[in-house]
Amino acid sequence: MFPPLFAAAMLAMAAENAEPPESWIDPDTGHRVVRLTKEKGSASLYFNQNGYTADGKKLVYTSPAGIHVLDLATRQAKLVVEGRVRLIDAGRKTQRVFYLRDSAAHWTNVDTGETKKIADLPPRGSISTVNADETLLAGTYIEGEGRDYNNRRPPGQPAAAQGHPLDQPRNKGQMMEERWASRLPMALYTLNVSNGESKVIHRANDWLNHLLFSPTDPSMLMFCHEGPWHKVDRIWLMRIDGSMAPKKIHSRTMAMEIWGHEFWSADGKTIWYDLQLPRGEDFFLAGYKVDSGERTWYHLQRNEWSIHFNVTADGTLFTGDGGDPGQVAHAPDGRWIYLFRPELIANRGLEDKSFVQPGVLRAEKLVNMSKHQYRLEPNVSFTPDHKWVVFRSNMFGDTYVFAVEVAKAVIR
Repeated sequence: MFPPLFAAAMLAMAAENAEPPESWIDPDTGHRVVRLTKEKGSASLYFNQNGYTADGKKLVYTSPAGIHVLDLATRQAKLVVEGRVRLIDAGRKTQRVFYLRDSAAHWTNVDTGETKKIADLPPRGSISTVNADETLLAGTYIEGEGRDYNNRRPPGQPAAAQGHPLDQPRNKGQMMEERWASRLPMALYTLNVSNGESKVIHRANDWLNHLLFSPTDPSMLMFCHEGPWHKVDRIWLMRIDGSMAPKKIHSRTMAMEIWGHEFWSADGKTIWYDLQLPRGEDFFLAGYKVDSGERTWYHLQRNEWSIHFNVTADGTLFTGDGGDPGQVAHAPDGRWIYLFRPELIANRGLEDKSFVQPGVLRAEKLVNMSKHQYRLEPNVSFTPDHKWVVFRSNMFGDTYVFAVEVAKAVIR
């Protein structure tokens, strides 16, 4: 164990030498932080992608070399897919990882190395998600000849000027406005994992994005109407067999109300999302019960707002990755990895299930992220045993994957 003063000195030395330590106790929080990856440019998955193998024993991450898995018990890693690929998800049923390479969808078994090409993508097509039983992938494509907004580099800007490929583009706001206003025709489609069959299940002139299958129901798909959040009705739900048409799960009640960065609970019963009433002023983590439509809103303080949130499999703890003053909350002291304990407010008034159930999130700071550059989003997730929060960070210059222990360290 490292005493706080020694830990602070070690962190300063590591930052100076650009060599991240393998482990330290955060002097500001008392929580142990470990570096999980050795590769510069390595990164854990986006917060709502499944980044753990079906057996719960391995973390899936990427590096410039390809796709890796890391044994959570031994912290030993191996490269399982070599080369330039785009990781979609780890399977929830088998030990497969699903990814895109050379405009085609593939899977690889991380234990055996068995690999299969599923199918080529349609022109300008993407794949975003894998369903619960790993029978279908889902994605979108632009129909016709409209502008391809997938290239995030501004006109005339050389590739070398973009920074880390995972960084948010500096012109993102302008790109979002232009893409939303273009009203390009889009198709939402599925790919059959066993035979590669493609099927269009929804068409719209809305910008369809952020597809996310339920973790437990193979036919339930969440997606969003992308664009400037204050101008769109973002979160939608549908059944891919057509038994439930696209259904909006939140309706605006005031100007500048925004919601997004949606994710599923592990049991597939609740959709959670960032809700602001109005934008940048009052902050909630909102929950929507899929079966009943009941709602829960947990309130947060400005400094506790996070770009992304996540939840343990049993729903007892939440985590957030904070944000710098340039984010929507403009938080003066928001650069932390947070642990949140949900607390419902007792109802001593009228009983009405159409009312929102109010609550608060009680925050605990886990990691001081003051040295982290938030153009790279940390994208927090809990390990399957709920004992660690995994995140990516450039606090030492290059990007690596770290984990912070939920329990406070015992210093002997």
